[in-house]
Amino acid sequence: MFALFVLHHILNRKWCQGIFRVRYTPYRILQTVLVLLILLSMCGSMISGILLSRTVFSFLGTRSGQTTARTVHMLSAYWGFVFMSLHLGLHWGGIMGLARKLTKKPSKYRKWTLRGMAALVVAYGAYAFVKRDFGEFLLLRIHFVFFNFDEPLTLFLLDYVAIFSFFAVLGYYVSKIMRQQQSKSTPQ
Repeated sequence: MFALFVLHHILNRKWCQGIFRVRYTPYRILQTVLVLLILLSMCGSMISGILLSRTVFSFLGTRSGQTTARTVHMLSAYWGFVFMSLHLGLHWGGIMGLARKLTKKPSKYRKWTLRGMAALVVAYGAYAFVKRDFGEFLLLRIHFVFFNFDEPLTLFLLDYVAIFSFFAVLGYYVSKIMRQQQSKSTPQ
């Protein structure tokens, strides 16, 4: 995950280089805060994972603080999942712009079909969020994650993809609203 994080920032180095040079709009503040929260959750996952490791990092001899490390690891993983989903949502407009350029001619049927499918996935994501007690993990009301081995892995993964989609769409519409507000407040 950390390697992907570094690669992502290498590919987006212009954004990183402008971090202290650009004018900070509410949208840019949201982007920056989200990136910092993702970095924080990744650091929390890595450090707590090292402390929890009994095999790879056994030479460190870390036996104390296991309970705290487990708590930090779980919080970092679940909140990191939410932050990454929201981050993707903030950039979804750009991704869709690239997809539009690749299609030969626009189609209202295709557009509304895809929107309908997205709405179904998001609705199922909201349902899966509740069904999987995702909010309980985010608020640390549940301290351990147990995998149900009687459930097919595919269904588990589909639920989490739907939850990811739910937050990504939330991020997309938040960014859309913020950009509309920004364009209204910018003098012509």
